[in-house]
Formats: sequence, C-alpha cells, structure tokens
Amino acid sequence: GGGVSGLLRRLARLEDSRQRAAELFRWLLAPVAPAEFLGRHWERTPLLVRRGDPGYYAGLFSTADFDAALRGGEVHFGTHLDVTSYAEGVRETHNPSGRALPAVVWDFYQNGCSLRLLCPQAFSPTVWHFLSILQEQFGSMAGANTYLTPPGTQGFAPHYDDIEAFVLQLEGKKHWRVYRPRTDAEVLPQFSSANLTQAELGEPVLETVLEAGDLLYFPRGFIHQGDCLPDAHSLHITVSSYQRNSWGDFLEKLLPAALQMALEEDVEYRRGLPMDYLRYMGVANSDTVDARRTAFVEKVQSLIKKLVDYAPIDAAVDQRAKSFLHDCLPPVLTQSEKVQSVYGFPARWQDGGPCNVDIVITKDTEVRLLRHGIVRLCNEEAGVMLYYTTENSRVYHKEEPKFLELDPEYTDSIEFLLSSYPNHVSVDNLPCETLEDKISLATLLFEKGILTTKKPLAQI
Repeated sequence: GGGVSGLLRRLARLEDSRQRAAELFRWLLAPVAPAEFLGRHWERTPLLVRRGDPGYYAGLFSTADFDAALRGGEVHFGTHLDVTSYAEGVRETHNPSGRALPAVVWDFYQNGCSLRLLCPQAFSPTVWHFLSILQEQFGSMAGANTYLTPPGTQGFAPHYDDIEAFVLQLEGKKHWRVYRPRTDAEVLPQFSSANLTQAELGEPVLETVLEAGDLLYFPRGFIHQGDCLPDAHSLHITVSSYQRNSWGDFLEKLLPAALQMALEEDVEYRRGLPMDYLRYMGVANSDTVDARRTAFVEKVQSLIKKLVDYAPIDAAVDQRAKSFLHDCLPPVLTQSEKVQSVYGFPARWQDGGPCNVDIVITKDTEVRLLRHGIVRLCNEEAGVMLYYTTENSRVYHKEEPKFLELDPEYTDSIEFLLSSYPNHVSVDNLPCETLEDKISLATLLFEKGILTTKKPLAQI
C-alpha cells in the first residue's frame, strides 16, 4: 500500500543499500520472482506482467508532474523534451528551439503529437529516488524516459534499442507489438536501430494492451512499437539499463591494457615482424598454401593466447566501475541520513557570524559509508583515487567524475569501511598508522558526504 511513496519509505528503513535495491527490483517484477525473471527472460525474451492494479505505480510520475516540470521553466526542446509523430510510415520530430513553454507543448499534444521527456529524474524527486536505488541492483546506470501519447496516435516508428527496457504503464493504456531480432547480428546489439518500416517486420511475438499498473520488459534488440487506442491517452515511463555493459565492452577496456603490459614485460611482443610478411600475408594471399603463412598465423595465435597472462582483469573492472560511478545518480538521503551526515550539519550564520561550523570527529565517533555503492578505489598511474557519487548531478554527465586522491596508506581503511557496511565502526578502529590519520580520513570522507555518523555530530 501507499504507492511508490510508501514503497520508498519502507525501503528507507532497510539499513543496507544493497538490500534496498534488491527489494525494489523484486517489487518492480512482482509477482514474478527475480530468480525466475533472470533465468527465463533477462536478455532472452519479453515478459508481460498484468496486475489489474491501476494504483501500483501511484506517485512515481503523472501528467500533473509532467505539467509541473513544464511550468518550472527549465525544460528545453531537444535537450529535455522531444515532440514526435508517426503517421503513414513517416516518423517526424517537431522540436522548436528554446524553452518548452506549457502553451506550446500542450498545443502540440492537442494536435496529435507525442511528448518524450528525457531524464525525468532531473525534474521529479521521486523518479530520481527510484532510479538511484535501482542502479545499485544493476551495477549499471539506470535511466528513464517518460512518454505521453494522445488517444489514437503513435509517436515513434518501429525500432530496437541498445538497452534492457522496463515499460511501466502509469496512466491510460497503450497497444504494444514486440518482435524478435531479425538476424543473429541484431541479438543484444551494441547500438539502437534506425527507424524501421512495417514491411521489414515479421509477426509479433507479443501483442498486448498495457493498462495502468502493468509492466512490459523486452531485451535490447527486440523491435517494438506502441500506439494509443482511440479512447484513452497513455503515459508510461521506460526504465533502462545495461547500455554498453557487455563482455565485449569490458574486453575493449581490458585488451589494450593487457597488450600494453605485454609490450613492457615480454620481449616477444617487441620483436620485429618478418621482413617479407607483406609478400605472403593479406587478403590477396589468403588462398595461398605457404608454410610461412602457417607460421605467421600460429605466431599471432600464440601471442594472443599468451596475452591472457598479462590481462589486468581487476584493474579493468575498476575502470568500468569508475565509469559507472560517473554515470550514477547521486543518492537520495533519508531524513535520518541527512541528520547524520554533512548535509544536515547545522552550520549557519547567526548573530553576526557563523556558528556550529566545526566538525568534531573523535576516536570514539562511530561511522559508516552512506551507501555501499557510492565509492570505488582505483589504483591509477597518478596514484590511489577514490571515486564517489555523492556530488554527482541528476543530469547525466553534467559534472566531471568526482574523486579524491588518497595516500596509499588509507587504502586498507577504505576497504575496511566497505567490508564493515552496513555496520558502524569507531574511528579508532580504522587501520591507519596514527590516531591523527584516522581522524583526518574520517573528517575528509564526512565532509564529502561519503560517511555518516551513528549519532548527529552537532545538535541544533
């Protein structure tokens, strides 16, 4: 009960952010169990969940929220809002320039255009909160778009996307058709398709009318199109994840690093190519039977096979994690988290000067990470870097990656905080050499919003 607001309040009572993410994922799929979904549907086949509960997503986002975003004056055509139509096989975008003023936007809608709000998390605290929890479950950015479509219209041509898509029907209803990838090359594609024509499609593997409270999932590569029935508008939000998050994308990071390490450490990779290899290698010589060709191919295979020994797998994972933390939404704090963090610290101007400014952390202060997934330690050429999400923007990549350069001796303390989460630990237990170092590190992390204290540091 209580819709999405009630759900988020219940999740806030869970101490562990990983558990919050898992429970939100369970709610998103219910009554289908996450294990069943991951085993049968994830990256494989669509899933339709009919709930018969129009209020299931109540409070997540609404047409009233859409209108409020427009009235806020920060929505701009093209950057935040697309005006689209699809009729007689032709997909068009009708974006003017400048601010998306309500009078202009609603006139487009009234004339049969669909409205796609990009990055609703920038305008809706609830969508921000929802996605900021869910991203920890995926270990990959969770994004969203909202789509408002007038009765009897279609806003987009058939196409496939490069993301795992969860369509949450918020208001009204919409007719959906979903088609399998047309070729093996389009299974789990790296990039979205161009607009497709009806003639390019076969028979849908799923055709349904989504009603408020229903869920439709389809993997990347599955072609889809949605249109409104004559008697109702449609508002849905598509939650997305797993863009460029494949093994191939990981190897793009790993293999250049492995080759660089092999070149530095193994003279075999630095030896010169045969002087005459251009005479017997290449496409023009591919059908030639020549012992030199065989030896050349075997040498390449040997070097590639040996490359595995030089692959810095953990370092490449850390680089992926660093990118993920840049993609992340900042955490939404509960009331108790605010009080116990720097964001609730009562520093203010009073009686002609600042008061309650000093952050006093002692050896007995009990601390913990704000969330488990908000930091990542990376060993880089420049030193030990701690990347964090607490100062990220709600708009994708509006800010540069946030990081602290740490003394290497603090590495054990960061790992200790990660392994201790969600339990609090006293500052005195941090594995630094001196008490001064312990307090210094704890104060630094507290000031960046990375640490919270068990009890508020100061009372107002």
